Amino acid sequence: MTSRNPRDSRLRLVSPRPLAAAPRAVTQRRTRRPAPRPPEGTPPPAELARMARTGLSDAARVARWADAALRPGRDGADPGGKGALSDATAERAAADLGLTPVQARADWDTARLAGLIEVHGDSARPGWRLRAWSRDDSAVLRGWVALFDAWSLAYPEPMDREPAAVAEVVSAMPQVLSFLQLSAGPVPVDQLLDLLGQRVTELRTERCEISYGPDPEPAPEPAEIPDAPLAPLLDWALHALASVGALTYGEGQATLTPLGSWAVWVKLEQICVAAQSPAGNIEQSAEDMLRGCAQLRPNAARAEYRAWLAARTVVSAVTELIAAARGEDALTRGLAFEALRVVGAPAEPDVRAVVEETPLRPYALLWLAEHDGHDPEDAHEVLTRAESTWLWVDTAAAVADHGEAPLLVRHLESAVQPTVPALLDEVRAVGHPRTVQVLVALAAAHPDPALAKAVRRAAFQVHTGGS
Repeated sequence: MTSRNPRDSRLRLVSPRPLAAAPRAVTQRRTRRPAPRPPEGTPPPAELARMARTGLSDAARVARWADAALRPGRDGADPGGKGALSDATAERAAADLGLTPVQARADWDTARLAGLIEVHGDSARPGWRLRAWSRDDSAVLRGWVALFDAWSLAYPEPMDREPAAVAEVVSAMPQVLSFLQLSAGPVPVDQLLDLLGQRVTELRTERCEISYGPDPEPAPEPAEIPDAPLAPLLDWALHALASVGALTYGEGQATLTPLGSWAVWVKLEQICVAAQSPAGNIEQSAEDMLRGCAQLRPNAARAEYRAWLAARTVVSAVTELIAAARGEDALTRGLAFEALRVVGAPAEPDVRAVVEETPLRPYALLWLAEHDGHDPEDAHEVLTRAESTWLWVDTAAAVADHGEAPLLVRHLESAVQPTVPALLDEVRAVGHPRTVQVLVALAAAHPDPALAKAVRRAAFQVHTGGS
């Protein structure tokens, strides 16, 4: 901008991008860690992919049937509410494929968990993995790992057990699986039960909180889950993992399959990468992890997100990320949705659930647009003018808090408004709680005295409620 008259100051229009801020560039080079090798005896990727294709052949079959039979415009194309098979569609699938309706539903659910079918709102459509199923081994393995991650959803959980006890066992099973992987052979169930009991005790101890006040109270005893023997829950967990092909279970012992052993190794390796990275955020809360990733380049940050996610269940990770996004730090909010992009389809219900929350709405709409196939550069078109303005202010708040003055000045160019006066009018109208701070910071950073004066005046008007 060269004009000193803010009324004539034209803003160069650029496509707004779903970023909370542009972190400072990291100038130092990261030491590259040698590519890890899987344990000796692990089949090559092509053989692992063949195993995964065999295990998911029924799911792929029903997904291909859905691709042909449930396309928009076909009779009876609606699979059912929230992507579940309706009774009529299950009967139809069973008749066409020579299955029972129960088998058709089970294969459909497996296809959803493996990403062969993606659910969007009340509709379902073939996932990208189905398109690449026959030619891309990495897509097949990612699909199987997605099913492995969702093992607790693939097998009905015991109805007569406390939900809290079931959740404890799900949280403790990664340690059990790690032990199985390190054992590289059959392990007696009694030994696994002892390990599970130790891990559950640790989890209960970690939940204890000490009150720090003028008169601190004694630390509470670990919360006990009544009537929650672990043997039936371990039996359920092992059956569930066997149902997805991660292990074999019988005659009082369990053994990881080659696919299961490889998947556990991949998860452990991701955790090791995070532990050895400059940020080292694997044990941090979502908010602290996101702050630790703020200064990383995008690829490095995504690697941190993946490792952090690998150490947690999908449900707990998404819940933590959404909670972090609800905080006051705009940079954390933007980064939380970047991490949710790494989560992918499993995060969709939670993202969709926050669309009506004003601070999260623009981020959620952009996330959903990209998830639905919009080009990231064009996804901003789903936002209204007011939503784009809110996002602009929120991003400016992140830059003001964590960036540098030149970056805040450059951010001015990303506004959708064609002139500075139009931008200021709409910023004032949108009612973002950080409007005053953003305008004051922008006025202090901008080198054009006339424009800075206009921005300061707008900040004062917002502060005083004037016009």
